[in-house]
Amino acid sequence: MLRSLVGSEMCIRDRCSPTALPRPSAPPRFLAFGMLVTGSVNTLSTKWADKTDSQGRQEYHEFDHPFFQAAGMFLGELSCLMVFYVSVANLRRKGELTAEEDPKNHKWGPTLFVLPACCDMCGTSLMYVGLTMTSASIFQMLRGSVVIFTGILSVTFLKRKLMRFHWASMFLVLLGVAVVGLGDLIVKNSSSSSKSTGTQMLGNGMVIAAQMITAIQMVVEEKFIGGHNVPALAAVGWEGFWGLTILSCALVGMYFIPAHLPDGSHQSGHFEDSWDAMVQISNSWKLVVAIGGNILSIAFFNYFGISVTKVMSASHRMVIDSVRTIVIWGFSLAVGWEKFSPLQLVGFVLLISGTVFYQEIWKFPFGEPSWWGYSEPSDHQLLDGVDKDDGLEDPEDVLGSAASPHGKAPQKKSFTTFDETSQTGEKCAHRGSMTGSFLGNK
Repeated sequence: MLRSLVGSEMCIRDRCSPTALPRPSAPPRFLAFGMLVTGSVNTLSTKWADKTDSQGRQEYHEFDHPFFQAAGMFLGELSCLMVFYVSVANLRRKGELTAEEDPKNHKWGPTLFVLPACCDMCGTSLMYVGLTMTSASIFQMLRGSVVIFTGILSVTFLKRKLMRFHWASMFLVLLGVAVVGLGDLIVKNSSSSSKSTGTQMLGNGMVIAAQMITAIQMVVEEKFIGGHNVPALAAVGWEGFWGLTILSCALVGMYFIPAHLPDGSHQSGHFEDSWDAMVQISNSWKLVVAIGGNILSIAFFNYFGISVTKVMSASHRMVIDSVRTIVIWGFSLAVGWEKFSPLQLVGFVLLISGTVFYQEIWKFPFGEPSWWGYSEPSDHQLLDGVDKDDGLEDPEDVLGSAASPHGKAPQKKSFTTFDETSQTGEKCAHRGSMTGSFLGNK
């Protein structure tokens, strides 16, 4: 059966063999809770840093360093590579390392991740710049627009076929994005009180544009990494390594680019002043906590996310990621960063509905299934998909009722997929598509 991953942070993160590292031993409920908390902390800590004032090299001002924060995110991802090799060394010492997990048997090299890391670097940096101009909840909701771009690029470059339910789901997502953006303009968020309407619209546009880059990253990974059996932690780590390396070099160049914006940002006169960022961090314990939280949370979020997909299912991960948006929104309302907007609630419901229908967790309740393009699995496929391929499929039924009204969700298509049907001592045969959530059959 095919497993899948839903989320804009991860593109190839969960495309790994079911026997590959990590080997989570914690209870599923703990893994789900850990993913929810670390994912929420990641966005909230980044926004907290943006809102914190501290003494810089020249004056007291807000921590306006999105590219520096993006470098911190890649540092957190790089830590996953250290965890991977420490786990390999530990298993080798115990004599429990399988041939598939042994890096000596890998037929891919680290340079395989350079191009995806460049896409990730551009997308993440653009999102962080947008986050400085808009609210945390709007930022999180607008990231759902990645569905639209990946679907279109998959048809254009990968020659995939989208069914009617795909197009209808994409329309719901598009409608949700429009409603969320409209609600952000109508209700003047306290978090953006110093930002003009044009600045807020620009920030929202940057977040959406970043999703286009993320979609390009997924297509690139499908073309160049799709045929390799890459352990998930190694994939995250190497993208973090290349992303941090390239962005660190870019930060040096950004220091020498003059920037004087009319809204008062970039007071130091540099496009990105990493020196000023470090001075501000040294002068504020809040920034130390916020930046440290960003780095640690992205590392643990990757681990918990991969573990949730392995132990439970990718559909559960999608549900948890949706709950993360609610947590971020609720926290922002509670601390006074934002004001409640009914339109934002409507837009959120539309976004979640579009994603749920796209993933076939729920199906459109009207019309013939064949007209929508749904394919019903045969009895043989159903029997093959029960416990034979993934015996650890949510043993405690965590979030089962939330994932599907009829029990466990069918895991057929998502942003990334892999085939778990070949596990008889050989390497797992990956017949799925990394952009499968947006693709029908060829």
